[in-house]
Amino acid sequence: MIEIKTHSALHVLKGATKKVLGAKWTASTYVNGPHGRLTVQFERKPTEEEINRIFVEAQNRINEGLPFIIEKLSREEAEKKYGDEIYDLFPIPTEVNELYIVIIPGWNINACNKQHVSNTREIGEIKLDHWRYRNSKKLLELSFNVI
Repeated sequence: MIEIKTHSALHVLKGATKKVLGAKWTASTYVNGPHGRLTVQFERKPTEEEINRIFVEAQNRINEGLPFIIEKLSREEAEKKYGDEIYDLFPIPTEVNELYIVIIPGWNINACNKQHVSNTREIGEIKLDHWRYRNSKKLLELSFNVI
């Protein structure tokens, strides 16, 4: 169950990263028990204040108890309805014709075939572990723990 919470927290954190920094593309994700890492493409090193705002925004959404809505759509329907918003930098194989679209209303949308909590409040608390910016690759890594 903890990995489901941690994975769900990635979606909330991605929404916060997009809101605060405008970062659209996820380069990679990682989950191991209560520990997670979101890596997004970003053009500059963010400030400590921006990083803190990301985690405040994420925790606010968690506290709101927003629903996780899952839509199963053909790839064609999903792309027509949502555009490239549903994708990350790591591609979904072309032979996959049906997508599960995970929606946190007004916050985040992503194609994802993993299990999720039913609402954000179930995640609990998300705490920044550490972060780093890799200038050579233009990647921001946000490591966190769910408690």
